[in-house]
Amino acid sequence: MIHDARPCLDEGELSEADADHTKGFDLPRIEAAVREILIAIGEDADREGLMETPRRVAKAYAEMFGGLHASPAAHLARQFAQEGNDPVMVTDIPFTSMCEHHLLPFSGVAHIAYQPQHDRVVGLSKLARTVQILARRPQQQERLTRQIRQEIEEHLDPTGVLVMIEAKHSCMQIRGAKAHGATMKTRSVGGRWERDAATRREIQAMMART
Repeated sequence: MIHDARPCLDEGELSEADADHTKGFDLPRIEAAVREILIAIGEDADREGLMETPRRVAKAYAEMFGGLHASPAAHLARQFAQEGNDPVMVTDIPFTSMCEHHLLPFSGVAHIAYQPQHDRVVGLSKLARTVQILARRPQQQERLTRQIRQEIEEHLDPTGVLVMIEAKHSCMQIRGAKAHGATMKTRSVGGRWERDAATRREIQAMMART
Protein backbone atom coordinates (compact mmCIF):
# COMPACT_ATOMS: atom_id res chain seq x y z
CA MET A 1 0.00 0.00 0.00
CA ILE A 2 1.29 3.46 -0.93
CA HIS A 3 0.28 6.51 1.05
CA ASP A 4 -0.08 9.37 -1.44
CA ALA A 5 0.17 12.63 0.45
CA ARG A 6 0.36 16.22 -0.68
CA PRO A 7 2.93 18.20 1.30
CA CYS A 8 1.37 19.75 4.40
CA LEU A 9 3.45 22.90 4.21
CA ASP A 10 4.16 24.65 7.46
CA GLU A 11 3.72 28.18 6.16
CA GLY A 12 5.71 29.75 8.97
CA GLU A 13 8.57 27.36 8.49
CA LEU A 14 8.73 27.50 4.72
CA SER A 15 8.05 31.15 4.05
CA GLU A 16 10.00 32.89 6.76
CA ALA A 17 13.60 33.86 6.11
CA ASP A 18 16.36 32.33 8.18
CA ALA A 19 17.22 34.23 11.38
CA ASP A 20 19.88 36.07 9.38
CA HIS A 21 19.55 35.06 5.74
CA THR A 22 22.38 37.40 4.72
CA LYS A 23 24.93 35.57 6.85
CA GLY A 24 27.82 34.33 4.73
CA PHE A 25 27.18 36.82 1.91
CA ASP A 26 29.36 39.79 1.02
CA LEU A 27 26.51 42.17 0.13
CA PRO A 28 28.69 45.21 -0.70
CA ARG A 29 30.70 43.09 -3.11
CA ILE A 30 27.54 41.85 -4.82
CA GLU A 31 26.27 45.44 -5.08
CA ALA A 32 29.53 46.57 -6.67
CA ALA A 33 29.42 43.71 -9.16
CA VAL A 34 25.82 44.46 -10.16
CA ARG A 35 26.66 48.12 -10.64
CA GLU A 36 29.53 47.13 -12.93
CA ILE A 37 27.21 44.91 -14.97
CA LEU A 38 24.77 47.78 -15.44
CA ILE A 39 27.58 50.02 -16.64
CA ALA A 40 28.98 47.26 -18.87
CA ILE A 41 25.68 46.83 -20.75
CA GLY A 42 25.58 50.55 -21.43
CA GLU A 43 23.12 51.66 -18.75
CA ASP A 44 23.34 54.68 -16.48
CA ALA A 45 23.75 53.07 -13.07
CA ASP A 46 23.00 56.41 -11.41
CA ARG A 47 19.63 57.06 -12.99
CA GLU A 48 16.66 57.04 -10.63
CA GLY A 49 15.26 53.69 -11.68
CA LEU A 50 18.57 51.87 -11.19
CA MET A 51 20.13 53.58 -8.19
CA GLU A 52 18.75 51.01 -5.71
CA THR A 53 19.01 48.03 -8.06
CA PRO A 54 22.43 46.80 -6.84
CA ARG A 55 21.20 46.78 -3.23
CA ARG A 56 17.98 45.00 -4.17
CA VAL A 57 19.83 42.37 -6.21
CA ALA A 58 22.28 41.75 -3.36
CA LYS A 59 19.43 41.11 -0.93
CA ALA A 60 17.64 38.93 -3.48
CA TYR A 61 20.77 36.85 -4.06
CA ALA A 62 21.19 36.32 -0.32
CA GLU A 63 17.67 34.87 -0.28
CA MET A 64 17.84 32.90 -3.52
CA PHE A 65 21.20 31.32 -2.66
CA GLY A 66 20.52 30.88 1.05
CA GLY A 67 20.73 27.12 0.66
CA LEU A 68 24.50 27.44 0.36
CA HIS A 69 24.62 28.15 4.08
CA ALA A 70 21.90 25.73 5.21
CA SER A 71 21.52 21.97 5.47
CA PRO A 72 18.49 19.66 5.36
CA ALA A 73 20.03 17.55 8.15
CA ALA A 74 18.33 19.34 11.04
CA HIS A 75 14.92 18.96 9.38
CA LEU A 76 15.29 15.32 8.35
CA ALA A 77 16.47 14.44 11.87
CA ARG A 78 13.05 15.37 13.26
CA GLN A 79 11.49 11.94 12.81
CA PHE A 80 8.64 10.21 14.60
CA ALA A 81 7.41 6.67 15.10
CA GLN A 82 4.79 5.22 12.80
CA GLU A 83 3.56 1.65 12.79
CA GLY A 84 4.25 -0.12 9.53
CA ASN A 85 6.67 0.56 6.71
CA ASP A 86 4.37 1.18 3.76
CA PRO A 87 5.79 3.48 1.08
CA VAL A 88 5.16 7.22 1.47
CA MET A 89 4.75 9.59 -1.48
CA VAL A 90 4.72 13.38 -1.45
CA THR A 91 3.93 15.08 -4.74
CA ASP A 92 3.97 18.57 -6.24
CA ILE A 93 6.50 20.20 -3.92
CA PRO A 94 7.06 23.60 -5.59
CA PHE A 95 10.53 25.09 -5.92
CA THR A 96 12.53 27.68 -7.80
CA SER A 97 16.25 27.33 -8.33
CA MET A 98 18.97 29.11 -10.29
CA CYS A 99 20.67 27.40 -13.20
CA GLU A 100 24.40 27.59 -12.56
CA HIS A 101 25.19 28.04 -16.26
CA HIS A 102 23.43 31.37 -16.79
CA LEU A 103 22.18 32.30 -13.29
CA LEU A 104 18.62 32.26 -14.62
CA PRO A 105 15.75 30.65 -12.70
CA PHE A 106 14.12 27.31 -13.33
CA SER A 107 10.90 26.41 -11.56
CA GLY A 108 8.84 23.30 -11.15
CA VAL A 109 7.73 20.59 -8.78
CA ALA A 110 9.45 17.69 -7.05
CA HIS A 111 7.86 14.32 -6.30
CA ILE A 112 9.36 12.15 -3.55
CA ALA A 113 8.59 8.56 -2.59
CA TYR A 114 10.40 6.43 -0.05
CA GLN A 115 9.85 3.19 1.81
CA PRO A 116 10.70 3.69 5.50
CA GLN A 117 12.12 1.06 7.77
CA HIS A 118 12.54 0.85 11.55
CA ASP A 119 8.95 2.25 11.81
CA ARG A 120 10.33 5.79 11.51
CA VAL A 121 9.10 8.54 9.18
CA VAL A 122 9.65 12.26 8.78
CA GLY A 123 7.06 15.03 8.66
CA LEU A 124 5.95 15.96 5.15
CA SER A 125 6.98 19.60 5.56
CA LYS A 126 10.55 18.42 6.24
CA LEU A 127 10.69 16.88 2.79
CA ALA A 128 9.46 20.15 1.30
CA ARG A 129 12.07 22.00 3.31
CA THR A 130 14.78 19.66 2.01
CA VAL A 131 13.79 20.41 -1.59
CA GLN A 132 13.77 24.15 -0.99
CA ILE A 133 17.13 24.25 0.80
CA LEU A 134 18.87 22.29 -1.94
CA ALA A 135 17.15 24.35 -4.64
CA ARG A 136 18.42 27.62 -3.15
CA ARG A 137 21.89 27.11 -4.60
CA PRO A 138 23.41 27.45 -8.08
CA GLN A 139 22.11 24.18 -9.47
CA GLN A 140 21.66 21.72 -12.29
CA GLN A 141 18.34 19.92 -12.28
CA GLU A 142 20.05 16.54 -12.56
CA ARG A 143 22.20 17.24 -9.51
CA LEU A 144 19.29 18.64 -7.51
CA THR A 145 17.32 15.43 -8.13
CA ARG A 146 20.25 13.29 -7.03
CA GLN A 147 21.00 15.42 -3.95
CA ILE A 148 17.43 15.14 -2.68
CA ARG A 149 17.63 11.35 -2.96
CA GLN A 150 21.02 11.26 -1.24
CA GLU A 151 19.83 13.37 1.69
CA ILE A 152 16.81 11.11 2.22
CA GLU A 153 18.99 8.00 2.02
CA GLU A 154 21.53 9.41 4.48
CA HIS A 155 19.10 10.61 7.13
CA LEU A 156 16.08 8.31 6.82
CA ASP A 157 17.79 5.06 5.77
CA PRO A 158 14.82 3.92 3.65
CA THR A 159 14.78 0.59 1.87
CA GLY A 160 13.91 2.41 -1.36
CA VAL A 161 13.63 6.00 -2.57
CA LEU A 162 12.62 7.67 -5.82
CA VAL A 163 12.74 11.37 -6.66
CA MET A 164 11.35 12.98 -9.80
CA ILE A 165 11.53 16.63 -10.82
CA GLU A 166 9.67 18.46 -13.58
CA ALA A 167 10.78 22.01 -14.33
CA LYS A 168 10.78 24.76 -16.93
CA HIS A 169 14.07 26.60 -17.51
CA SER A 170 14.30 30.30 -18.26
CA CYS A 171 17.64 29.77 -20.01
CA MET A 172 15.78 27.71 -22.65
CA GLN A 173 12.80 30.05 -22.90
CA ILE A 174 14.26 33.55 -23.06
CA ARG A 175 17.59 32.91 -24.79
CA GLY A 176 19.24 30.39 -27.09
CA ALA A 177 16.68 27.92 -28.43
CA LYS A 178 13.76 29.93 -26.99
CA ALA A 179 11.91 26.66 -26.46
CA HIS A 180 8.81 28.04 -24.79
CA GLY A 181 6.83 25.42 -22.88
CA ALA A 182 9.58 22.80 -22.86
CA THR A 183 9.70 20.80 -19.61
CA MET A 184 12.72 18.93 -18.32
CA LYS A 185 12.09 15.75 -16.32
CA THR A 186 14.71 14.01 -14.19
CA ARG A 187 14.65 10.96 -11.95
CA SER A 188 16.92 9.47 -9.30
CA VAL A 189 16.24 6.12 -7.65
CA GLY A 190 18.01 4.23 -4.88
CA GLY A 191 17.79 1.19 -2.65
CA ARG A 192 15.80 -1.88 -3.58
CA TRP A 193 13.65 0.12 -5.99
CA GLU A 194 16.60 0.15 -8.37
CA ARG A 195 16.02 -3.59 -8.76
CA ASP A 196 12.25 -3.76 -8.17
CA ALA A 197 10.98 -2.66 -11.56
CA ALA A 198 7.31 -3.38 -10.78
CA THR A 199 7.20 -1.12 -7.70
CA ARG A 200 9.23 1.52 -9.48
CA ARG A 201 6.77 1.59 -12.39
CA GLU A 202 3.82 1.79 -9.97
CA ILE A 203 5.32 4.77 -8.14
CA GLN A 204 6.24 6.57 -11.35
CA ALA A 205 2.74 6.03 -12.69
CA MET A 206 1.24 7.57 -9.54
CA MET A 207 3.59 10.54 -9.87
CA ALA A 208 2.60 11.00 -13.51
CA ARG A 209 -1.08 11.21 -12.52
CA THR A 210 -0.53 14.11 -10.12
